[in-house]
Amino acid sequence: MPVRSPIIGSFGGIAVQAWWKLRAAIEIVRERYLALRFGSIDRRAPVGKRGEQAAARLLRQEGLVVVAKGEADRLGEIDLIAVDPHQQVVVFVEVKTLSTTRPGHPADRVDEGKQQRITRAAMRYLKRKKLLGVTSRFDVIAVWWPGDRAQPARIEHYVAAFEAHGSYQFYS
Repeated sequence: MPVRSPIIGSFGGIAVQAWWKLRAAIEIVRERYLALRFGSIDRRAPVGKRGEQAAARLLRQEGLVVVAKGEADRLGEIDLIAVDPHQQVVVFVEVKTLSTTRPGHPADRVDEGKQQRITRAAMRYLKRKKLLGVTSRFDVIAVWWPGDRAQPARIEHYVAAFEAHGSYQFYS
């Protein structure tokens, strides 16, 4: 005997199927809205690129303006560069995506050597854009994206994750 519910009626096979179809339709509409509002994620892209796209979407949802993606010169690359209009800060973001379930945190891969390379690349970017007097910070976004899922399992944003390292340290 099917279970009765005052809201839906009976939880027979037809009601449950209709509920799952409605849930799937809502998820499609939600994804389209997020893509229009905050940017889309290319499901055919490599995992690292999808992680950067998800991180850019997260930054936009947090109110930051993404001004550059994959900014590179001959000596290094910065995954994302954003501006926080409220705090008037240039934000250099390193995105680390983990596609397996093996132990470890993606942000652990941003070691001191990587931090020095990011710092040098950020200094060169600020010099090129004539922004040396502008306040800046370094964030890390960790993305867990196992398998061929449409969305990441988890995203963590570490604001001001590290300070400038090496001989290219910034002054305050």
